[in-house]
Amino acid sequence: MTTSTIKTAPRRRATPRLQSIGLRVLTFAILIVAAFAIVAPFAWIFRAALSPSDAELYRLPPSLVVNDLTTANFGKVFEQVPFLRFVLNSIVVAGSITAAQLITCSTAGYAFARLEFRGKNVLFAIVIGSLMIPLQVTIVPLFLVMAKLGLTNTLWALILPPIFSAFGIFLLRQHFFSLPKDLDEAARIDGAGHARIFFQVMLPLSGPALATLGIITFTYWWNDLLLPLVMINDTQTQTLPVGLVLLAGRFSSGSLGTIAAGITMAIIPVLIVFIIAQRHIVQSIASSGLKL
Repeated sequence: MTTSTIKTAPRRRATPRLQSIGLRVLTFAILIVAAFAIVAPFAWIFRAALSPSDAELYRLPPSLVVNDLTTANFGKVFEQVPFLRFVLNSIVVAGSITAAQLITCSTAGYAFARLEFRGKNVLFAIVIGSLMIPLQVTIVPLFLVMAKLGLTNTLWALILPPIFSAFGIFLLRQHFFSLPKDLDEAARIDGAGHARIFFQVMLPLSGPALATLGIITFTYWWNDLLLPLVMINDTQTQTLPVGLVLLAGRFSSGSLGTIAAGITMAIIPVLIVFIIAQRHIVQSIASSGLKL
């Protein structure tokens, strides 16, 4: 009696092309879900700002469709709080800090990347180590220092503490490291010193890195709440984030539509700037990691 052996056909492996298509589909699906999770809160805020009443905002499930669009909530913001004053204070504070950090971080980053001096590595390690110290730990000493100097309830109490940035120094140091040293040598042959090399050679090539640091710095201090909340008690000197808190309770009935209108006006300028200059962030981060 013969026993027949049944041979099973070998399983076909997915071709590299099918694997690539499947990976792309999975990647796009993850990106779509992530984009929706990020955009949905902003869409709801914009919808609330144009809603005629808060009753629609409490409906479950929530809807992004507005039956009767209205801009009355934006007018209520200006009636209840000095919104333009808050915006002006935030522009002064965020703009001054950004300009100061661009100067201090670019010079310090160039020194750490291009100069040789005793204790450079130790000093840089201290700068990087300061990144692990949160602002909440130093807020009380900062307040005492500003009080001793008589700067509380002034915009100087918000501008002076963050004029140096460990993150900005690190970012620009890595950027200067990525630039070829042949540029320095060629400039020295022409008789240029460090000041001339910095201003005429390095800075013109550092546009993306400086733009990145400027966007990140301006956005962060535009949205900062803790420092002005601690340093300033005068309403006319407050910045926009504290003004939105006051809009939510102290100077209004806490209407969600009015609060959403204030938030919308606060985020639109920064959002536009970020969309326009986002390519500089990607370009700078990619180039800063080329050489450690």
